[in-house]
Amino acid sequence: MSPGSALLHEEPLSAAQLLARDIRALRKARGLTLAEIGQRLKRSIGWLSQVERGLSAPSLADLRAFAELFGVPLSLFFGHEAQTDAERGVVVRSGRRRSLGTSESGLVEELLSPDLGGSFEMLRSVFAPGAALDEPALRKTEEAGYVVSGRFDIEIDGVWHRLGEGDSFRFAEKPFRWKNPGKQPAVVIWIVSPPVY
Repeated sequence: MSPGSALLHEEPLSAAQLLARDIRALRKARGLTLAEIGQRLKRSIGWLSQVERGLSAPSLADLRAFAELFGVPLSLFFGHEAQTDAERGVVVRSGRRRSLGTSESGLVEELLSPDLGGSFEMLRSVFAPGAALDEPALRKTEEAGYVVSGRFDIEIDGVWHRLGEGDSFRFAEKPFRWKNPGKQPAVVIWIVSPPVY
């Protein structure tokens, strides 16, 4: 059997395993240790380790505490339902995407990746007309994007680029900011490695 065919026959992860993987990925993306999380949540390192391995199930109150600590919406932890067991952790159907933000900032993001594990995250980002990131952001990541529709301006390392439908971009560890100068929402498929959620 070839290495590629072995991957096709892996058992899909259960919802509990995906939740455990997501919590671990969020902790690692924030650069936190189990000890730091335990201190902040007033939980033992052993319990946290069991949660991250899918051996203990966090309560709803625990999930609220994790969401607040990681700065993500609570709903992020409930988007694991796949059409079939074979699709869990592999396929994301359009009506089952998990939201990573609210519209208050002018940016709504949906996770296109099937879970928070892996070496990159893929998002569908919708930028409201007139929305802007005023202060440059700088992350230790490599990022790329593809403009699906609308107008999208991005400043990378001090240089503004005006993009339209079908245009794309990529940068690594450079300050960036963005704005939607148009009168319609701009839709961008955005990939970030390593994930930041």
